[in-house]
Amino acid sequence: MSQKNILITGGAGFIGSHVVRLFVNKYPEYKIINLDKLTYAGNLENIRDIESKPNYKFVKGDIQDKDFLVSLFESEKISHVIHLAAESHVDRSISGPMDFIMTNIVGTANLLEAARSSWKEGDHIFYHVSTDEVYGSLGDEGFFTEKTGYDPRSPYSASKASSDHLVRAYYHTYKLPVKLSNCSNNYGSHHFPEKLIPLMINNIKNNKPLPVYGKGENVRDRPWVEDHARAIDTIFHNGKIGESYNVGGWNEWTNIALVKFLCQIMDRKLNRQPGESEKLITYVTDRAGHDLRYAIDATKIKNELGWEPSIKFEEGLEKTVDWYLQNEKWVNDITSGEYQKYYAAHYNS
Repeated sequence: MSQKNILITGGAGFIGSHVVRLFVNKYPEYKIINLDKLTYAGNLENIRDIESKPNYKFVKGDIQDKDFLVSLFESEKISHVIHLAAESHVDRSISGPMDFIMTNIVGTANLLEAARSSWKEGDHIFYHVSTDEVYGSLGDEGFFTEKTGYDPRSPYSASKASSDHLVRAYYHTYKLPVKLSNCSNNYGSHHFPEKLIPLMINNIKNNKPLPVYGKGENVRDRPWVEDHARAIDTIFHNGKIGESYNVGGWNEWTNIALVKFLCQIMDRKLNRQPGESEKLITYVTDRAGHDLRYAIDATKIKNELGWEPSIKFEEGLEKTVDWYLQNEKWVNDITSGEYQKYYAAHYNS
């Protein structure tokens, strides 16, 4: 197996940290360069366990800085890219869309240009990790496939759709060797507490209201983040150049059913009376442009590459709850900004 110097962008974030850990531990012959800006959701505590590994290097930097990227490709002899760096929270994109446009679109374009100028010959892959939200919203039936047309409904999904199109354009126009994947909502450990599952776990634990948009009827398909990391590994090594792969969990839950199930788990683990935590549920005004249903058809990656989820949702959710209950300091420090204060003192901002 040839030497690979793999740049993983966003590797201090939720999904990225799981991918970095998997690659560092599984492929000691690879050099893994983790590039992250360390914004509010980037947290080096997510990967503290691998920071001393000889095949791992962290670089603080911004994909909006094209000159920096070109220099990084040259100095680290980057041969492959797994691109996960992105602004990802829909609510934040509604209140502040320009951050999403600059990071998700301009940042991706800068990475593509850096790769195009650096890679003249040899074995290279530019793997772009995206979301199922680019497809828009489903009705009560049907699934997103790799042939589903794009119909983004929020600034976040529109910015990711734009980056997907740019990646494909560089493949067709410049013959840049690309791969893409679109995944549904992940869940698991190290998820920033603004997202639904960790927010609900934290609020239940602290007897705070559980805000549910509208009637809670929005449906999501949720793969375990460690299964998604395995899918990225599989696509990176075995997927076809120029192809896209949908990654899903083969499960669908309405938000309200998920929240009530979390309440049941938490009541049991916190020794509360059954139904006690459900009293915290509070219905709030629905999000603008809230897509009704996402559901992934992951047949292609299963049939062509042999990947499928390793864990049922109920079991994965139990593991997730256990992790948050056992890592209260991580939750408190990241929500209070303590990690960001540390980074500001130890890394150039």
